[in-house]
Amino acid sequence: MTFFTSFSSLALLIVVIAIATYLFSRRKVTQAAAADHVKPHSLARYYGLYAGAWALLPAFLVLVVWTLGSQPFIDANVQTLLVQAYPDLEKGFLDLKLAQVQNIAAGLIESQDETLLKLADDYAEALQQASNLRTSIVLLAMLVAVIYAYRRVSPALKARILFETLLRRAFFIAAAIAIVTTVGIIASLLIEAVRFFSQYGLLDFFFGTHWSPNVALREVAAGAADEDVGGSTGSFGMLPVMAGTLLVATIAMAVALPIGLFAAIYMAEFASKRVRDVVKPTLEVLAGVPTVVYGFFAALTAAPFFRAIGLNLGLDVSAQSALAAGAVMGVMIIPFISSLSDDVITAVPQSLRDGALGLGSTRGEMVTKVVLPAAFPGLVGAFLLAISRAIGETMIVVMAAGVSAKLTANPLESVTTVTVQIVMLLTGDTAFDSLKTLSAFALGITLFTATLLLNIAALTAARRLGQRYE
Repeated sequence: MTFFTSFSSLALLIVVIAIATYLFSRRKVTQAAAADHVKPHSLARYYGLYAGAWALLPAFLVLVVWTLGSQPFIDANVQTLLVQAYPDLEKGFLDLKLAQVQNIAAGLIESQDETLLKLADDYAEALQQASNLRTSIVLLAMLVAVIYAYRRVSPALKARILFETLLRRAFFIAAAIAIVTTVGIIASLLIEAVRFFSQYGLLDFFFGTHWSPNVALREVAAGAADEDVGGSTGSFGMLPVMAGTLLVATIAMAVALPIGLFAAIYMAEFASKRVRDVVKPTLEVLAGVPTVVYGFFAALTAAPFFRAIGLNLGLDVSAQSALAAGAVMGVMIIPFISSLSDDVITAVPQSLRDGALGLGSTRGEMVTKVVLPAAFPGLVGAFLLAISRAIGETMIVVMAAGVSAKLTANPLESVTTVTVQIVMLLTGDTAFDSLKTLSAFALGITLFTATLLLNIAALTAARRLGQRYE
């Protein structure tokens, strides 16, 4: 029993028993049908799947719920004991003490404090008891489910209908989880954003032209005391940050969209099969390159390259510029557009191509006037995915565009983006409930809303245009 106290070994045991239940149930219904000379309602595999699902799902559900729920419960009990042992400690230090107890119990560190040592022993004992109890309950649930399912298996059982009903419910639960997760993400952003806007004005945030979370802007009126204009912890005008995001994303799409789309058109309509088999995988290799590698390339190669060209032309190009970051980001996005666009263009019915060519169109006219309009809704989806990828990129911007917030449309200057600022605001030792930290959630909900509106507008336009070909 000790071997099956870990999560992985217990999960493996559940899978093995489920497979065995599948085989025995299938064999049982086959033998029963042969003995009674009757035809089973469903194929033999559905009886095995029905019984195997009963063996797998309840036990696995108990295993996951118990694993997720027992640890916080044990930690809460240990924190209560820590409060009793150290009544004068603040909450942050109590969390540190809890981490020490966990590390001592795991044998990672040694303790000279007898109180912590005793708590660590109690913590380790509680974990072991919870694991043993979890194993017993999981095995009991699996045993009951297996006996119930195996006894029900017979040629008259409508196993296929029952199993398909189970699949429909599983699909519904998966969809519900996705919806609940989305709602949870939005709610977490919205709640913290409301806390921020309760302390900082909406107009100052959305229309402010100065972003400096660490510096307070002050105006000194004649004969008056200092007046805090930007807030006690800084100024949070988001226009420079949003402008930098749009500037970098625009440059990236200006690079990626024509190259990716033209490459997709070539591969789908003009390239031979041999050339296509070489070009498409080569382009898709770019999608597997880590973004930090693109960041290094942008900082060490692209930025000096654009700066040298600018100096030759008499232009003042910053060492960190939106042009370098956007151009490299566009190269990174090319495989997203080319691969998805190629699949969409290839999916256009061949009858449309044949009809256009039969009416005397050239291949170029066929592509531009028939294939691309028919594929437009799918192409919009590919473009939206690429735009979202560009807006959400952080590493390239940090390494090639900088972190200074400037309200500018000049691609030769250093800019920053929303995602970069969110990362900077949520890292370090800043208090989580400070105005500076809460501003990250305001940026997040604003970026989410802007992206959502962009998607709705683009999909609406694509749907209206796509109706012509339904």
